[in-house]
Amino acid sequence: MPTKLEKVLYTAHTHTTGGRDNGAARSDDGRLEVKLSSPGASGTGTNPEQMFAAGYSACFIGAIKAVAGKMKVSVPADVAVDAEVDLGPIPNAYGIAARLKVSLPGMERAAAQALVDAAHQVCPYSNATRGNIDVTITLA
Repeated sequence: MPTKLEKVLYTAHTHTTGGRDNGAARSDDGRLEVKLSSPGASGTGTNPEQMFAAGYSACFIGAIKAVAGKMKVSVPADVAVDAEVDLGPIPNAYGIAARLKVSLPGMERAAAQALVDAAHQVCPYSNATRGNIDVTITLA
């Protein structure tokens, strides 16, 4: 059974035309405006997998910062996440898989791992994908 939101904190609004083949997407506030192209195709646009990778990694850094405050630890200013999102066939459909490589320079490894593990429990993208796609999160 899906988890219901207790309260809506924010709603993103976008309008997309054309899909991943020479399409475009824009947000209602004008902050996002992208051209779309299929992965590996000639085109100047991004694709949904790249946008998912960027969104997941940005959200995960936010989750790291949120749990760090509760754990009373400092997050390095140069925290970074390298994200990879795979697209491929699954039985009778297509699916994705994600890998996040988290860099917390200068942090003691055990503390960094505890922070990453805690972030993975609260990150909205982690919660949305848990049990649905293969997600691997490693510490750089």
